[in-house]
Amino acid sequence: MEPTTTVREQILDHAITLMMLRGYNGFSYRDLSELVGVKTSSIHYYFPSKDDLVLEAVSQYSNEILGALGSIDATLAADQKLSKYTKLFGRVLGEGDQICLCGMLAADIEALPDNVRTAVQAFFKANESWLSKVLAQGVKERTLHVNGKPENAARALYAAYQGSVLASRLFKTKARLEDVEASWKVSK
Repeated sequence: MEPTTTVREQILDHAITLMMLRGYNGFSYRDLSELVGVKTSSIHYYFPSKDDLVLEAVSQYSNEILGALGSIDATLAADQKLSKYTKLFGRVLGEGDQICLCGMLAADIEALPDNVRTAVQAFFKANESWLSKVLAQGVKERTLHVNGKPENAARALYAAYQGSVLASRLFKTKARLEDVEASWKVSK
């Protein structure tokens, strides 16, 4: 049985989904009011401005994704951790029509207020930091090959993951995401 969600939670969930599909400027409080079944004034009660809503959405999304990263078994080999990371990105894609919330917002960066921009940057940095540690582990245990410093490779790899969801959405296939995973696997 699904737990009952509050109006506030429904607003956030729908806002996250709409931004993953359409971006920052691709939804309005009117869209949310129709989806949740409340007046726009009710949405303003919880989130006085769109910027407040978007900042809270980024916070919730970041907590969920970073929580999922934190739940990856620390005792796994690095290549197994990266495989789980790829699956996490695959879940973000949904039916192939969504993009990572922070990746979508990064494309809208000039329209974002500074506090949302900072939150999106923090999300990127947290992912890159996690990847850097996993890549360093993989070099040490010889399950991954990294050219250059793990920090630089992590930024490139994260960019590849973000780009793969864009291309997967464009071509309606998760194969682009699978291509990223194939690029770091070590032949045995």
